[in-house]
Amino acid sequence: MLESSTYAASMQIKNQFVHGNVLDMELVLRKFVEHFTDIYADSSDKFIEENGRRLFLLYLKPVINGIGNFYIESRTRSMGRTDVIVDYLGQQYVIEMKIYHGSEYNQRGESQLIGYLDDYYLQKGYMLSFNFNKKKQAGVREVILGDKILIEAIV
Repeated sequence: MLESSTYAASMQIKNQFVHGNVLDMELVLRKFVEHFTDIYADSSDKFIEENGRRLFLLYLKPVINGIGNFYIESRTRSMGRTDVIVDYLGQQYVIEMKIYHGSEYNQRGESQLIGYLDDYYLQKGYMLSFNFNKKKQAGVREVILGDKILIEAIV
């Protein structure tokens, strides 16, 4: 039931995510954070990274359906494995997903994402973190590391 509400939520608003044939992945993440927080914030179910990825992909699917594709754990030229790559009208979006285990772990995720961006010759990447701390600050922020821009979403 919760999974179907995730899919239905993105179906209702999917048209707002594309502007001039460009997918606004930052907006997708912002809306996913809102939806996830509204529906799942009080969930007491044991949660693992795979569940988070599945929920995000359910949210993303109607947005890109028929025009774009996504790939799970694609190999990079340096033999790394990305979490999700979205192809949409010739543009690629690299998304790293993590369960938040503190700032040091988060920094390692950022470094991992930067490596993937280098492998794909991209300047902007996305990180989706599932944080189960009681005092977390859910939301989306921009982080600039060197010449890369990371859009980090925390739910």
